[in-house]
Amino acid sequence: MAKVSAEQLGTEPIGKLLVKQAVPASIGILVMSINVLVDSIFVGNWIGSIAIAAINVVLPVSFFIAALGMAIGIGGSSIISRALGADNKEKALRTFGNQITLTLLVTVSMVILGLYFVDTLIPAFGGKGGIFELAKIYYIIVLYGVPFLALCMMGNTVIRAEGKPKNAMIAMIIPSVGNLFLDYLFIYVFDWGMHGAAWATTAGYLLCFGYIFWFFLSRNSELKLRPLHFGLQRPILKEIGALGFVTLARQAVVSVTYLLMNNILFNLGGEAMVAVYAIIGRMLMFALFPVFGVTQGFLPIAGYNYGAKKYQRVQKSINTAIRYAAYMATLVFIGLMVFPAEIANLFLSDRPGMDAAELATNTFVLEHAPAAMRWVFAATPIIALQLIGAAYFQAIGKAIPALLLTLTRQGFFFIPLILILPNFLGELGVWISFPIADVLATIVTGYYLRREIKRELVVSTA
Repeated sequence: MAKVSAEQLGTEPIGKLLVKQAVPASIGILVMSINVLVDSIFVGNWIGSIAIAAINVVLPVSFFIAALGMAIGIGGSSIISRALGADNKEKALRTFGNQITLTLLVTVSMVILGLYFVDTLIPAFGGKGGIFELAKIYYIIVLYGVPFLALCMMGNTVIRAEGKPKNAMIAMIIPSVGNLFLDYLFIYVFDWGMHGAAWATTAGYLLCFGYIFWFFLSRNSELKLRPLHFGLQRPILKEIGALGFVTLARQAVVSVTYLLMNNILFNLGGEAMVAVYAIIGRMLMFALFPVFGVTQGFLPIAGYNYGAKKYQRVQKSINTAIRYAAYMATLVFIGLMVFPAEIANLFLSDRPGMDAAELATNTFVLEHAPAAMRWVFAATPIIALQLIGAAYFQAIGKAIPALLLTLTRQGFFFIPLILILPNFLGELGVWISFPIADVLATIVTGYYLRREIKRELVVSTA
């Protein structure tokens, strides 16, 4: 696969460039998504369906801490892309150094707090009844590796900002492949149960960190840091914080969503209903990988060309990214509408000797998951506009619009819907909240994106 230098972001044809950026990003996200998917299948078949629900309870806490690294990474990488586009390499170096220092300080502090409040956080996120003990085992072990995951998330966005999508892809593939192999070894061969699943995940984070650390020490990276670059600087921190807060706010809302969903569904149907949502959650991570890949590939292209004042290229990158992402989303939609029962069945064990409780849980999940999946993904073909539109404002450094559009779907629409509709429609009210929120958020995003293009890009190129 051809390499892309930072300078090529401003010269190559947009379609060709987006493919070069998006394909590695999509492959990396695909492998990570397959990892999450197969990990859940292994856990469901070798430990039990309640174990899937336990992981679903832990994910929002660990992902939120890891999202701190992603927020710092995306916020800083927007600065780096625009700095490289403006030929200001020193600012790019200082930004990267500040990203590393800030990620370590923030995530280690959050892990300490997360471990201290473990018995409070797990029940709050739906880890009740039979879910609690398994969730606690997984939570404690995985949290040890979360600072390394945060550094990986941060470093990966910087690699992509340098125009090295192939290396960013490899960084995402390594922990996923490692985790799957270790899942088999620790759970199936060594029979470590939930401990094995947790240690396999944590080891995957360490493998990823090792590769990214090597990348920035090697000749592959253009960003060669010196000790002075690690000193925190208020202007840079302020800019990283403003842009990174968009990503952090999005993940915070996701974590709140998990908290509400797990509790609402537990009240509607107990552990089995949480297991249904756990399967849906895995598919939300897995199925949309090509759309997320196009979005990730779009960010450095838009940021670099905006920094270089090549506004026609920025406008073309928006249109091309939306078109490509919409094609991918439609293909995903068709697959999920046709095969929901077959997908749900992958997560469940049919091994002999299951006790009556687990058999009842599996039966419940198979009865409820297919219809839920169809509702949740009903508006998938239109989400491309929503994702690319919000990503554009982040790429060009406009933090407030990016924040508001990012929060539109889950914060402004979805959370109020799941608090209201289940009171009248029960379980159905939960699932139809997904497509309603998607439609409303897409309308809002489309309006503001169109207005921004007319005001900034069209006027600037006239």
